[in-house]
Amino acid sequence: MALVALLVANTIYRPSFLAVTIRDGHLFGSPIDILRNSSPLLLVALGMTLVIATRGIDLSVGAVVAISGALSLSYIQSSANPDSPFTVLVAVAVALGVCLALGAWNGFMVAVLGIQPIIATLILMMAGRGIAMLITGGFITTVNSGPYKWLGSGWVLGLPVPFWIAAAMFTIVMLLCRKGALGMLIEAVGINPAAARLAGVRARVITWTVYIVAGLFAGIAGLLLSANVMAADANNAGLFIELDAILAVVIGGTSLAGGKFSLSGTAVGVFIITTLTLTVTMLGISPLITPLFKAVVVILVTLLQSPVAREKLESMGRRRAAQGKAAE
Repeated sequence: MALVALLVANTIYRPSFLAVTIRDGHLFGSPIDILRNSSPLLLVALGMTLVIATRGIDLSVGAVVAISGALSLSYIQSSANPDSPFTVLVAVAVALGVCLALGAWNGFMVAVLGIQPIIATLILMMAGRGIAMLITGGFITTVNSGPYKWLGSGWVLGLPVPFWIAAAMFTIVMLLCRKGALGMLIEAVGINPAAARLAGVRARVITWTVYIVAGLFAGIAGLLLSANVMAADANNAGLFIELDAILAVVIGGTSLAGGKFSLSGTAVGVFIITTLTLTVTMLGISPLITPLFKAVVVILVTLLQSPVAREKLESMGRRRAAQGKAAE
């Protein structure tokens, strides 16, 4: 409902908002911009959904995004042939390998050492940007590489490459969680880890795995964001993306208490946040005020999800129905 309301409001303000045109065989328009801009956040939010479903939280994804972009662009910049597809493949592999290791480190501290998730990931959140600064030498790293730029601004079948990458990852996670047993195991761990272990579920492995996946998806998001601007800014890359991801997960109906999670709901939450940001920009409002509008949307959605609020709304509905019958 929130997403539809935003789309309707934008269409009223600008009737051509939902219009899509074709230029040079590619699709252009606000809906395409929403799909492109939503892709990195959707990847981060997917990993966050799985982590939250196990009663965890990952505050380090923004720092991992910065590290991923810094590693890939620094490698390409130092190579003899930045335009070589092989160089780009190696840069991507190095960045994603490090991000996997960072996710495994978070999972190790939470699943093996038993450190609270918010503390374990806060460590990497604080240190991650320092690591990215060390990689880039404290400067904004820029390169000119056609194959790498294609990741952020290329097109396939008329749609942006980032959309296809995010859609592929979303489909894989959806199939594993909803068509396989992984989703049930994650929910079991989130509901009651001790009971899940007694039932034969390897809760520690599941917990470790979701943090690795979160690190991997944050790394992919970092590649897309850096490829879009062809620059690695250790200070600003992925800044506050972890908060947007948590907002998207909460808006999508995933329980912060663990157990219940909704991947499709997370996708809708991502589109709401991206559309809201685009709306604020289109209205000429300063981006600095955008968090206020995000907070209003989160309050409304969480009120609708609140059992107390829903019970009161239902009781008001029953009261009105009873009054209507009495009047008849």
